[in-house]
Amino acid sequence: MFSKLYFSLFKFFLSPIERILLPRYKGSALRGGFGTVFKQVACTVRKQYCHQCILKATCAYSYIFETPCTDSLKAKYNLSDYPHPFVIEPPLEQKQEYGPGESLDFNLLLIGKGIDYLPYFVFTFEELGRRGIGRGRGKYHLEKVEALAQLHQQQGTIIYDGRSKTLSAKYEVKDLLKITEKASRDNQQIDRLTLHFLTPTRIKHRGKLTKDVDFEIILRGLLRRILLLSELHCDQKLDINCEQLLRKAEAVRTVHNSLHWQDWQRYSSRQQARMKLGGFLGQIAFQGDLDKFMPFIRLGEYLHLGKGTSFGLGKYRIITQSAKPQFACHKDTKTQRD
Repeated sequence: MFSKLYFSLFKFFLSPIERILLPRYKGSALRGGFGTVFKQVACTVRKQYCHQCILKATCAYSYIFETPCTDSLKAKYNLSDYPHPFVIEPPLEQKQEYGPGESLDFNLLLIGKGIDYLPYFVFTFEELGRRGIGRGRGKYHLEKVEALAQLHQQQGTIIYDGRSKTLSAKYEVKDLLKITEKASRDNQQIDRLTLHFLTPTRIKHRGKLTKDVDFEIILRGLLRRILLLSELHCDQKLDINCEQLLRKAEAVRTVHNSLHWQDWQRYSSRQQARMKLGGFLGQIAFQGDLDKFMPFIRLGEYLHLGKGTSFGLGKYRIITQSAKPQFACHKDTKTQRD
């Protein structure tokens, strides 16, 4: 079933031409700058709202940022907005100032039909470099783009050279069936699991954002995101018995919880207002019969969890422990904020 959900992962290398000042959580600057410039370079009729435009069905900006949704999905999920086909993963380092000779790198995940829009992302980030980013609008040069074969890979295959301006289509489109099958083979008899949330994670439970989550709440959020991404951006419906999985998830116990809330704000030029985008960080550990849930947990490590994922929110890493070893807590890494 997971073969119907696919993505590609890329790494962008920015080389500062002058001093660049960014907030501690750089996802806001990267996503915000990209969105502003993308609308300017992609929008034909300069409408303020995409839903008013007669070209919205064929517009790149409308698809990426104003993700269309079918009436059946609207009725089923009752959501006000729907997941976009991309995730920008900013660097998590504390560093805020970058100068010539240094490198500013970030990952880009494109999902389903979003992969076809890679040239738009490359062109827009090049144009953003010419216009400048962050406080003072520091300029940069898009040095290169690499295709990554693995989630935590540091170096990949160059598919775009910023000097020659050539873009190669020789990148891997990942079939998540293979990833989850390997995860299942590598993680037999898992009875303890730790999730380390590295960027603010925004999950709603009973209509409100919360950090008081358990395994069932996390799994519910993952299933919803996986199903929506598959149907919206891959044109496929996944055959998952969600209610059965969620009933079984209730038996999984929380054995450690060091989650804490972190607030941060960004200014939205599109909505012309400051937006609060706080979420929880830290670690939470579970115990129980976890094998059957691991494919979804592994998918979430790639796809992120909750709201605001296009900013890089909801990023977590997995620590698994097979039956019996002594459980040990891991100290939180310092996480950035605006």
